[in-house]
Amino acid sequence: MKSLKGQLILDSGKLVDTEFRRAVVLICKHNSQGAFGLVINRPSDYQVGRALDDPLPDSVGRLPIYLGGPVQPQALSCLIHDTVENDFAQANVIPGVHLSHDLDALVEPIGDFLARAQFKFFAGYAGWSAGQLDKEMKQGAWLTHPASIELVFYPKPEELWKTILLTKGPLFRLLAETPEDVSKN
Repeated sequence: MKSLKGQLILDSGKLVDTEFRRAVVLICKHNSQGAFGLVINRPSDYQVGRALDDPLPDSVGRLPIYLGGPVQPQALSCLIHDTVENDFAQANVIPGVHLSHDLDALVEPIGDFLARAQFKFFAGYAGWSAGQLDKEMKQGAWLTHPASIELVFYPKPEELWKTILLTKGPLFRLLAETPEDVSKN
């Protein structure tokens, strides 16, 4: 088993009747015990400020909460990109992107942390038991793609799945261009 931590996995077109149709998942943990990831291309209409009781600056409070996956939808987590080394460094997912489940740490930040950092908040997560993700990979359910700060914080998340597929070459163009509802083709 090769760890997929720090990689993006994308629906290969075989997850049509699942919650992962056209999903892009950032794998945050992958080892012999299982895998944990966050769907990074499903923003909801719900805002961070409505979910947290603590006061946050408007710039953070107005951010959407992403539907991170079907497991524990009440659990909140946050991906943080900060160019300055801080307490989140121990939860490194990819260089420069850190995962935090301690949202209280964002309420009273030190210095200009909130002004310089990027955030992406999630309700729920995608989880796989031991060997489950490896099996799905062997079945061709997922495609892999290197994660980057630019893709994790892509400004048009609804277009991310298609955008990545179009970079993978002509074989994936047909899949990327297939309409959501093929009956309307």
